[in-house]
Amino acid sequence: MSTIKNVPTITDPIIETYRSMIGHRALWMYLMLDEAKKAGLTDDFTEKAIYRCGIIHGEGTSKPANTKSLKNLMKESFKEEIGQKVFEMDIVECTDDYFAVDFHYCPLVAEWKKQGASDEEMPRLCELAMMGDRGIAEAYGCDLELPQTIAEGAPTCQIRFLRKK
Repeated sequence: MSTIKNVPTITDPIIETYRSMIGHRALWMYLMLDEAKKAGLTDDFTEKAIYRCGIIHGEGTSKPANTKSLKNLMKESFKEEIGQKVFEMDIVECTDDYFAVDFHYCPLVAEWKKQGASDEEMPRLCELAMMGDRGIAEAYGCDLELPQTIAEGAPTCQIRFLRKK
């Protein structure tokens, strides 16, 4: 029996469509990792590729705005109402140098559970997916901290971007 609780409270059909699209990303990631494992490969390639994707995404929002302010990151990547509802997020705090957001639902975890991923596999799957966010953080001159995640069995994902000193 899974100890991971990941139950959406927002069930709007449009939001469910967006969750399905994000879940599809989790599906191909999961299947790709499964095939790599069958071929005797480690998941290192995935970590590096997703990190590079995050760098591209982060630079795509920081460079045109000519700023590394985390207020810009929030505006460009976290402010949309649909995205907030998809992850059932609360923006905790946002300054130029610190951005804290909590997710109360994760469509990636939902898809991995649907595919039969065990509670033991979930934290690594999450860490791989979050490499994109680590890349975004790097593009903004920040570190990323994850004090807790849904994939580890916590009620929320606590995502914290902190300016590097």
